[in-house]
Amino acid sequence: MALKLVAAGHRVTAWNRSGSHLEGVDIMATPVEVLQSEVVLTMLSDDDAIRSVLVDTNAFAHARPGLVHVVASTISVAFAQELVTYHQQAGIAYVAAPVLGRPDVAAKGELNILVAGAAAAIDAVRPLLAIIGKRVWDMGEQPPTAHAAKIACNMMITMAIEAMAEAVVLTEANGLARDRFFELILGTLFGSRSYQLYAANIAQERYEPGFKASLGLKDLRLAREAAEQLGRQLPMLTAIHRQMGDAVAAGHGARDWSVVADFTINRQRDEPDFPR
Repeated sequence: MALKLVAAGHRVTAWNRSGSHLEGVDIMATPVEVLQSEVVLTMLSDDDAIRSVLVDTNAFAHARPGLVHVVASTISVAFAQELVTYHQQAGIAYVAAPVLGRPDVAAKGELNILVAGAAAAIDAVRPLLAIIGKRVWDMGEQPPTAHAAKIACNMMITMAIEAMAEAVVLTEANGLARDRFFELILGTLFGSRSYQLYAANIAQERYEPGFKASLGLKDLRLAREAAEQLGRQLPMLTAIHRQMGDAVAAGHGARDWSVVADFTINRQRDEPDFPR
């Protein structure tokens, strides 16, 4: 994302927890130095990371007046609501802009970006978002709404992965090769990118990390917490959260989150009578 902005001619400063460098990007010593920019984009892994970097350090109080802060991370709805207050107190704008797309999509500048916030703030950053994404989707004026939408999207992707895995359990046991089955469903019922991408992973049993299972488990936890806040029960979510948790506990946390399919298929073979 940073490199796309550099290639478009923008001066980009950055701070990251790993200390890694990118060509054309000026690495700052502290987050506060980055907050002196006109626009800051945050892509940290979770609530705790943003809290430790920006909230606990009181960094917002030292931000440039008029700053627009774009939060592209996948975070909880509850924490997004907290961030609204923190930004109001600091007098800076908060635009939620979580993204749909793996690293290869980001490298092409083809992310789908879910935005929510004040209209003026969104308009101010829209040209930048157009550089890193192929489409900006308007989710409304309240930033937590965009984060809720992103969590829901990730929840549905994991459900799709699990659905394909369970379908393979049925079809392979009856003599149909999984690549033949996937050819069928991709050509008829389910032809979206998520099905295409993860069907290929399952068919080839290839689970190099694009999006780690440990992060997928985090997002499912966020979805469960959001449902609990509303007093709602989501049975499919409960099931896939448990299954992803078991896959991570079995040592697959650093693999791609589609590894939950491999875990489901092999678990059925090894433990055909495991509790349901």
